[in-house]
Amino acid sequence: MKRLFDIIVSFFLIFLLLPLFLIVTVLVRVKLGTPILFKQVRPGLNEKPFTLFKYRTMTNERGKDGNLLSDEMRLTSFGLLLRKFSLDELPQLFNVLKGDISLVGPRPLLMEYLPLYSGEQRKRHQVRPGITGWAQVNGRNAVSWEERFTLDVWYVDNYSFLLDLKILFMTVVKVIKSEGINQEGHVTVEKFSGNSSVNEGSG
Repeated sequence: MKRLFDIIVSFFLIFLLLPLFLIVTVLVRVKLGTPILFKQVRPGLNEKPFTLFKYRTMTNERGKDGNLLSDEMRLTSFGLLLRKFSLDELPQLFNVLKGDISLVGPRPLLMEYLPLYSGEQRKRHQVRPGITGWAQVNGRNAVSWEERFTLDVWYVDNYSFLLDLKILFMTVVKVIKSEGINQEGHVTVEKFSGNSSVNEGSG
């Protein structure tokens, strides 16, 4: 039922939002150049890798040493606007249609984080990752990483179709109010395992 719901809703939204897709695509091309899409390999169901799609929100500016500048320096006001209203996430509807992710589920992080998870935290990969999830509607980037993982595991243990509908409704409200959205150029994972500090990855 969940997969059928994902297919129907993602197909409907892609069709409904086609004009918005076209507008954002053109604006990204004009303001940020190419490539238009940011692509990154993330762990999916049972930690199987897949390629996640997002609209780019940062430039490709490099320093004198030839290396990319920091995320904060490359994130433009236009890119920040895309993130504020989650418009950079629109291409993930195609990930949903493909079956890589679900509309609702734990947000997929980076492959390199897999060795850092505890046994309990790894349970977040027992379901398809999602565009939005229980952690996102309960603080999004405003809560600590340990809290987010706890919320993700709670979702896995308590999943129901009605819970998904509740999360989707709460997501719409969060986006409209722009609540709990990280305003930095990157999202830092705060030492959730060991002594390492890593970032979520952004485009």
